[in-house]
Amino acid sequence: MTDQSPTLLFVYEPERACFDRLVAEGSPPTRAAEIASYLAQSTDIEPEFDAMAQACARRGLRFDPVTLDDAPQVLAGRDPERSLVWTITDGIAYFRGGAGPALARLNGLPTLGADDSLFALCQDKFRSGAVLRALGLPVPEAGLARNGEWLAEPPASASGYFVKPNRLGAKIGIFSDSRCHSLEHALDLSRRVFAAYRDDVVVQPYVAGRNVRTSFLAVQPEAGVEALGTFFVDSGGDFQTMEDSLALYGETGAEARAAGTYAEPELVPVAASQPLAAERIGASASRLMQALGLRDVFSMDFRVEADDTVHLIEFEVCPGLPCFDFRAYCQAQWGLGLAEAVAETAARRFSSRG
Repeated sequence: MTDQSPTLLFVYEPERACFDRLVAEGSPPTRAAEIASYLAQSTDIEPEFDAMAQACARRGLRFDPVTLDDAPQVLAGRDPERSLVWTITDGIAYFRGGAGPALARLNGLPTLGADDSLFALCQDKFRSGAVLRALGLPVPEAGLARNGEWLAEPPASASGYFVKPNRLGAKIGIFSDSRCHSLEHALDLSRRVFAAYRDDVVVQPYVAGRNVRTSFLAVQPEAGVEALGTFFVDSGGDFQTMEDSLALYGETGAEARAAGTYAEPELVPVAASQPLAAERIGASASRLMQALGLRDVFSMDFRVEADDTVHLIEFEVCPGLPCFDFRAYCQAQWGLGLAEAVAETAARRFSSRG
């Protein structure tokens, strides 16, 4: 007899599948491993699938983790009344997770999280920044370069520039000299990024301040900005490089834990020392939820200056659920571990339908 329980379909792209595909397409294995490392959250979350299945079962749900390559077959023919699709890895270029919510829509299945149009928007940092600025949000202006040529020149900047990939990963600068002081250096960085990853670069005026991560999970469907978790992320560096990222997640992070050398950045609530900045961040999140349709689960990254000036760097529709910052948020805001937070969120969605 077929199990008729309501089912949470947890769609993800495995790190290994991405690596194998990139190598087959001609990427050098070293570069393919670096690129695929952005999917380390899928590697880190797999050991928790049993705990998630048990937490779901306690709430009368089935938990079904689905790899992206299997999703077209698994989602086809599902009963929309007994299905909920939660896509946990994103991507429109090197990664393909953005296909998850599109497949759900194709099959008429309800989703948890943003729709597929936002999956595409947030992964193109230049276009995303243009939209956010048009909505009046405090996003640095930007230029766009490809392999040493300007596609759009950035504004003049007395503070120098920050150079980051346009579609690869998120806010990290890749190289230790990603903060630079001339447009010539910025173009040189664009050549290096293009040679290594075949990506354009966004070139923004450098903005000072501390790094802030804002996380959101609507465990309760009606939750709004009051459920945001906004923390300074103090790692000791001005910005994150590829090397820093690799040290926190996936196999490299696991090796560091085994060797006793793993160190997470410190998380400090912004409201404790800069309540005005926290209020401004909340207003930005509210604007994105109202104007763009961000919902259910997302994150935002900011730079906050000592005078409470806030700079929105980016938003993400697939925050790293198993990452230290999101776990800390779930515990601080909802009093739940990750598996319980996932299961409770899904269970309340099914209940709200009824």
